[in-house]
Parts: sequence; structure tokens; C-alpha cells
Amino acid sequence: VQFTGYLAQLTWPMIAFGWVVNLFQQGAASMKRINEVMNHQPTIVGPELSLQNNAEPLLDQIEGTVEFRHVSFAYGDREVLHDINIKVEAGSSLAIVGPTGSGKTSLVNLLPRMFDASKGQVLIDNVDVRKIPLALLRRQIGYVPQETFLFSVPLAENISYGVEALSTERLQEIMQSAQLTKDVEDFPEGVTTMVGERGVTLSGGQKQRTSLARAIAKEPAILVLDDAMSSVDTHTEADILKHLQRVMQGRTTIIISHRCSTVKNLDHIVVLDEGRIVEEGTHGALLQLGGLYAEMYRRQLLGEELEDTENGDLFPGR
Repeated sequence: VQFTGYLAQLTWPMIAFGWVVNLFQQGAASMKRINEVMNHQPTIVGPELSLQNNAEPLLDQIEGTVEFRHVSFAYGDREVLHDINIKVEAGSSLAIVGPTGSGKTSLVNLLPRMFDASKGQVLIDNVDVRKIPLALLRRQIGYVPQETFLFSVPLAENISYGVEALSTERLQEIMQSAQLTKDVEDFPEGVTTMVGERGVTLSGGQKQRTSLARAIAKEPAILVLDDAMSSVDTHTEADILKHLQRVMQGRTTIIISHRCSTVKNLDHIVVLDEGRIVEEGTHGALLQLGGLYAEMYRRQLLGEELEDTENGDLFPGR
């Protein structure tokens, strides 16, 4: 009887010991992966920031002129951009359009140095981006990617991420520009609502608008929107663009979009196909040209007409 009692007393400690051993093994495996990441040497490096480095005053007074000069880029042996030449004057707007896989995202990823060009130069105010410290370079670029990453923190913290201080009034202005205000009013806890891991509680459009609000909050000299409104409907997109006009004033803006309606009012439009510039000009000039852009525009108009027809009543008398 005593033996059975002692055995019963040992049962839970033995189970707990096995659980601790298993937990330790999981932790060791996780720590190994963390160490691999922390010890990895980045391939993209910039000059050290020091008092002798003249990048700090340059970026404090940045005007925002962006130039891609004879730029080519390859993923391994596969070249995806071929001799790209584009210049965006400070304070002006550029649209980059083209079929899927034409190299649009690859091109704008060279600006904040997610990758480096295989050939040619990417310049800001006539200074090669490789000569600018990475932290200073990326501080001046507000980038809204296709795939939005949100943290499991309140909505307001996701918007103000990377910004030292954001007043309530400024937060409301930013949300209005990104067309988030109405959504936030419907949230149970407003701007303090937890968005969940990677924004799981938000819709695709809400995630994109939150990412847009985050970029606006930085007040960057250069704003880059990489198909940032693909998950919103055309009416919401029109409202966002209307409010973005004030944000874009005096700020260099580069917009990638599959919708020609998104970019038709921008200063200059570049059309990419298979990594090459095939057309460029204003919306009106490209329509008159009758090339790839005009074909894309006609297809999109037809798609919108079909959508309106499907949503309407073809036979109102029945």
C-alpha cells in the first residue's frame, strides 16, 4: 500500500519532467533558428552613419527627385528588368503599369534597397542610393507593399509604427486620408481594437488602408504605393485617391496599379512589359497611341460595364 502511494506521488513529477524535457527541446530548436537569423550577414549594406558622412544633411533637405539610370536587375540568372531609364522630378507623380510579371514591383524594390540593381544606378537627388545609410534612406521612403504585414497590437499602434509621436488629431487626419475612419467607427474599441496576428481580424481592404495610413504617418519625401488598393472596390479607391491628392502635394509619388483608373490623373505613366519600357506618357497621349496601355484601359472599362450590368436590372419591366 505504501509503495502504491509513493508511486502515485511520483506520477505527476515524472509527467512534468517529461513535459519540461520536451519544452526544452522545442526551445533549443527555436533558439537555433533565432541564432541563425541573428548571425546572418546581410547582403544589402550601406555606409556607416557618422559625423563625416554627408548623407544626413542630404536627406534632411531631400527634394525627392528619383532616377533609374540604365537599370537592369536579375533574380539569379533570370533578368527581369532591362535597361530601365526613368526620371521623376521632385514633387511629381509617376505611375507604373503593365501585365502581371512585367517587373513593376522589382523596379520599385530597388529604391529602398530591398535589392540592388545588377547594372546601372538608382539615384535620389542625384546621389546613388548605395551611398546613403540604409536607416536614413528608408526613413524618407513611405512604402506600401502588396502584402501587408500588421502586428498583433492595437490599430493605432500599427498606424504609428516607426513614428515617435502621433497626436489624436493627426491620427484622425491620417485615417481620413486612408479612408479608415468609417471602419474604425464600427470597431468595438475604435483605434484601440486589437487587429490580431498579421491583422487577422481585418478584411483585405482594411489591411491595405492601414498600411497606407502607416506610410502617410511617416510623412516621407517619397511615397511608393505598390498595388496598394487592389483589395478595395472602385468607389473606395476613388475616395482614397481624392484624399491622397492633399498628401501627394509637394511629395514625389510612385504608384503601381493594375487599374488604369487609379493612375490616369498622374503626371507621367510608364508601361512595362517583360521587364522593358514599351510606352510612356500621359493618360491621354497613351490612349491616342493605341498600344498596350490603351488595350488595358479598354478591357477594364468593359469589365466595369459588365459588372454594372450584372448588378443592375436588364429587364426592369419584368
